[in-house]
Amino acid sequence: MSDDQWLNAETLRVTTDSVELAVTDAGAGPPLVLLHGWPHTRRIWHRVAPALARSHRIIAPDLRGLGESERPADGYDAASVSADIVSLLDHMGVERASLIAVDASVPAAVLTALQRPDRVDRLVVMESLLGTLPGAEDFLAAGPPWWFGFHSVPGLAETVLLGHESDYIDWFLRAGVPHEPIDPVLREHILDAYSGADALRAGFEYYRALPRTAGLLAEATAAARLTVPTLALGAGSVGDALHRQLRPIAKDVVGHVIPDCGHIVPLDAPEALLELVTPFVA
Repeated sequence: MSDDQWLNAETLRVTTDSVELAVTDAGAGPPLVLLHGWPHTRRIWHRVAPALARSHRIIAPDLRGLGESERPADGYDAASVSADIVSLLDHMGVERASLIAVDASVPAAVLTALQRPDRVDRLVVMESLLGTLPGAEDFLAAGPPWWFGFHSVPGLAETVLLGHESDYIDWFLRAGVPHEPIDPVLREHILDAYSGADALRAGFEYYRALPRTAGLLAEATAAARLTVPTLALGAGSVGDALHRQLRPIAKDVVGHVIPDCGHIVPLDAPEALLELVTPFVA
């Protein structure tokens, strides 16, 4: 499978217990689930998925509400998205899988590994924070990024941005991938995926669910340690803050910061990402 083939791969529609997800299913071998963030779709993995698919079965869903997946009214907290992950494994006939998550999907991936270690072999997480868990104080010293507050107000951002979606989403793409040109097919796909009030609303619901997600993570980490072998990756945006949050709660965690890399790691530094991830999930 080439990069172009991944971008144009057939969409499989999987109805889980609570939502219909658009999924790419490719390759053969131990299952590996790729989870994207915002404003992404499952196609952001096109520069790394073909290489990983040589030795793994790659299952890459669009998260609920995003990309080509169904946009329910609610269920954007980490527990609901974690339930989507487990239900997706069930419906794909997969008993255990490794998870790779970036950005908004990281809290759900960590919660899945915490609460369902029987379903997760290895965990790779990058460029996100885990609620209010200790370790991110330096990163948050000046407050969270400006868009967190803007996105969190119910109904505001989608109303203000309607008609200007492409300009807004493209700003995040350019900021997140400063060193590598984004494939024009991928760019158009993402811009189209976030066009319209309901598409914007579903994306912003992840930010509106952050207080609940923070509470869920606090409860889960107070009840159990993370026992799944974990690789925490950072880049120019979050740095080592995620690793510092994971160290006190994880039995087996390794951290690495990819130098001179933008926030959307699989697009900005695919070779460096593969060099770290491939042996870890082997």
